[in-house]
Amino acid sequence: MHAFRVDRRQLLLAGAVAPLVPGLAAGKAPPADSPVAFAKREITRASPNPPAISYRIDPALGGQAYRLSGSPEQIRVVAGDAAGAMYGGLDIAEALRTGPEALRELLRDASVRKPYVAKRGIKFNIPLDLRTPSYGDGGDSNRANIPEIWERDFWLAYFDEMARQRFNVLTLWNLHPFPSMVKVPEFPDVALNDVWRSREPLGPDIFDPRGNAAPARYLANYEVVKTMPIEQKIAFWRDVMDMAARRGIEIYIFTWNVFVHGTDGKYGITDKLTNPTTIAYMRASVRELIKTYPLLAGIGITAGENMGYPGQSDAEQNERWLWATYGQGVRDALKSLPGRTVPLIHRFHETKGDTINQVWAGYPGFPQSFTFSHKYSIAHMYSTPRPRFFEREARKSLDGKRSWITVRNDDIFSFRWGDPDFAREYIANMPEAAVLAGFYMGPDGFCLGRDFLDRATAGRPIGSHRPLVLQKHWYAFTLWGRLAYDPRLSDARFEAMLADRFPQANAATLFAALRAASQVIPRTTCFFWRDIDMMWFPEACVHNSLFGMRGYNPGKMRTEFYTVADFMIGNTAPDVDMLNIREWRARMAEGKPIGKASPLDAADGIGGAAAEALRLAALLRQGLGQDAGRELQQTIGDISAMGHLGHYYAAKIRGACALALFDASGDVAQKADAVQHLENALSAWKDYAAVHSAQYLPNFFSRIGWVDVTALTADAAKDMDIARSWTAGTLK
Repeated sequence: MHAFRVDRRQLLLAGAVAPLVPGLAAGKAPPADSPVAFAKREITRASPNPPAISYRIDPALGGQAYRLSGSPEQIRVVAGDAAGAMYGGLDIAEALRTGPEALRELLRDASVRKPYVAKRGIKFNIPLDLRTPSYGDGGDSNRANIPEIWERDFWLAYFDEMARQRFNVLTLWNLHPFPSMVKVPEFPDVALNDVWRSREPLGPDIFDPRGNAAPARYLANYEVVKTMPIEQKIAFWRDVMDMAARRGIEIYIFTWNVFVHGTDGKYGITDKLTNPTTIAYMRASVRELIKTYPLLAGIGITAGENMGYPGQSDAEQNERWLWATYGQGVRDALKSLPGRTVPLIHRFHETKGDTINQVWAGYPGFPQSFTFSHKYSIAHMYSTPRPRFFEREARKSLDGKRSWITVRNDDIFSFRWGDPDFAREYIANMPEAAVLAGFYMGPDGFCLGRDFLDRATAGRPIGSHRPLVLQKHWYAFTLWGRLAYDPRLSDARFEAMLADRFPQANAATLFAALRAASQVIPRTTCFFWRDIDMMWFPEACVHNSLFGMRGYNPGKMRTEFYTVADFMIGNTAPDVDMLNIREWRARMAEGKPIGKASPLDAADGIGGAAAEALRLAALLRQGLGQDAGRELQQTIGDISAMGHLGHYYAAKIRGACALALFDASGDVAQKADAVQHLENALSAWKDYAAVHSAQYLPNFFSRIGWVDVTALTADAAKDMDIARSWTAGTLK
């Protein structure tokens, strides 16, 4: 049984999520779908005979904080606000699932648990409609998810999962969401009824990389996937934001600029900065967005990627356009909303910090309401856990303000990742709390909706039974969310979660296997670094042909495979203590000390992690019984796939090293070594393709293009031909 009480003088919530979390007033039981009611349901699901639990709010603890005390039979949760009470209840539910000792251990720690990172978010490029696309809607996952994001059940499950994983911010990114979300009195015909999706086949060319996600031929061939007038859409998104609030989650809406998708040229609206009609329309749209959605936590803006190319555009002109539209739109809205604050997040992207500070000083609530955002690992969070881009590029421009960090995962879409050591180190190296407003993690080239990569369920209309990406990758998101809340969580805690999820497997072996397999891609990307998403997709060793190893290649954009020749001229990640192949070869030739990790050391590290992952995956398979579920089998498959991929990259790096030495010496034995390593790489790629293709469909990714791992075997084989025909003295 559960009791709930609040001290009489503590009438409302305290802390960061207080304005959003409904339903805690003095002396009242929690509403049916309050944060605490959700925790109670999770506890009841975990145990048919739960302990007696009382909840009390003490705002002095701070937002999201809580303390547990009592005995396994009678537990007290004292929390700083409703979110903290919910997190305390979820901790109890988890302990009940994982066994009596887990509950006793939980209660032995009587300290106040507080968030290490206050705002822990998801970056979701949201495909609202063919006519109002997000950045990256030219891909299979985005297109498949258009109807999903207009279903209430989708969001109920999404917010439940976020709460379990301790995420409390959802950022929704769209090029121009307004026609699908608001009705603007001055421009009423812009509002879009219904939800459209293109029927035009994707590919072979990749869309314009700067946001043109709705080419004319895609717009001409469409289907209506949901009949829904704009008034119903508005009611839907209000409901979504209310559902989020009931899990302690804030919603922000982010845009790129200047895009006017969905306006269809009406009223003379264009994407030109100098068009006064566009400025008036955008200003009114921002005003209506704020007024229409009282639970909208804030907005995020980008000075690009349709305001001219960096270095060729006027940063001050761009900022003044943003101020005239977003800044003035917020000011207009707040004239009729006394007491409301609208936090604004301005991205450090295609602009200058000093210009931002100068232009935006008049924003309502500035500087407290104004934060920055920086791409912390550019596009590759799974590289080094100690990226230094923020220190070089952002910190000096903060001028006393705080910044969010965008933690981009354009590395791993298919495989279940899980290395708590990496996550802990990455989180520990984030900027300090006085500077860090929070983070949001997610991709640009993949949609964090439902998972449509699975081969076994391809084409089947299974609706809500199709897992969310957050559910399929529950372990990775749990690691990031939980460790960002409390980096002290032990490996034993995560091992217990695996034991609860997969009772058919040896949890210690599974934990170790996931950790080993999850080192493959970060180690590889540290060695072979290409910063943006279009330049490097490590799951397939491919890139967008627009960006070659030696520069920009204008023209049609297709998927291209990285060859052994590319690896010879590749660079390591910045600030990683490792030599690239040319640096290593030069030191070898000059007889200088190597000093740093060599390419062969990198190959050994990747290969060692791969070998351990495959060894442990084999042990897990040996122990599987008839009752092994499909999710466990697929998890072991992912471990094996990452293991084979690691062997591929290790052999390819060794082959590139040997070929580089031959290039300098002309020693044919070194060329023979290179060919042998590349034969080993091809064998590993074939093993990788077999496992990958057994579980996952080929896919058209919006930033990379068509990826069919089995078909790419032919490209992997070409490396041997490159090595055999290589002429000494070619590498510069």
